[in-house]
Amino acid sequence: MAKWDNMLSMLWMLRSGRKLTAAHIADSLEISVRTVYRYIDALCASGVPVVAESGHDGGIRILESFKETPLFFNAIELKALVDAFKFAQGAGYPYTEELESALKKVENGLQEEQRDDLSRQTSGLDVIAPARPPSVVPLLRDLEQAEKEGRTVRIAYRKANAEQSDERDIDPYGLAYDRNEWYAVAWCHRTQAVRTFRVDRIAWLTPTDVRFDKPESFSASAYFRDQSEQGREAAGPLALIRIEGEPDKLNAVCAHWHLRNYLKERTDREAQFLLDVPTMNKYLPVYLLTFGTAIRIREPLELKRRVQEMAHEIAAHYEDDRN
Repeated sequence: MAKWDNMLSMLWMLRSGRKLTAAHIADSLEISVRTVYRYIDALCASGVPVVAESGHDGGIRILESFKETPLFFNAIELKALVDAFKFAQGAGYPYTEELESALKKVENGLQEEQRDDLSRQTSGLDVIAPARPPSVVPLLRDLEQAEKEGRTVRIAYRKANAEQSDERDIDPYGLAYDRNEWYAVAWCHRTQAVRTFRVDRIAWLTPTDVRFDKPESFSASAYFRDQSEQGREAAGPLALIRIEGEPDKLNAVCAHWHLRNYLKERTDREAQFLLDVPTMNKYLPVYLLTFGTAIRIREPLELKRRVQEMAHEIAAHYEDDRN
């Protein structure tokens, strides 16, 4: 049995309220008495008030004031929890208050020295959150609740570049966080199709009395992937695309809403994609040309030549203007 499993087993034995001898614990867990005392030291360091009394009526017990079972985290696991909270907060996760409360419970179980060490380890990472309207968090909660209850909601939604919002009924199937934005994937009663709605563009939401059944095994992330697949021009043939450049420029290329679904391999200086040739020829030359000399196409030659041709056409166009 692993160390932490043994420690938890020993903890449950001691929580019975009875005094137990080290020999009894050792026999029950099939470990040595010496190991029992090592575990006692570890439990005490974690904040568990274990008392070892010597003498005829002595034994090992836990003070009655102790009620909660501690969680055992090493320093890196604790750091990961705090950092995860920062990312969740930066993403606008709708339950950050509850997450913060849970994290405080964990921190309260630490000794002062452990809390100080955790503060030092987590002070170097910050997450810069994009500006969001304050209404997004309650909207996310309401949409998630509607999804759980299978309840249709009426929303006022403003499309991009639209001056006014319009009302529609939707069946929320799930939420997705993509490119620093929250989306509701839902069945739209108006269009009679599954659509995505940016949550920050929802002006208001109200539940209705209408119920719905979500498709079995529906996945918001799978829907996003399927939408990207539908944006392809053809099923094949596939071409290996190798693009070289500075890490920040490659980050931009790899984050493209369509290309990121076809990323196969990435290093600091190169990204490789596997994409069908018709889609590559139709969309990539124009897009990659916007990066100028900041990137370089290594493969395929067909894509490289098309970008060269476009660059020459643009140069010739402005050459005519100068003459």
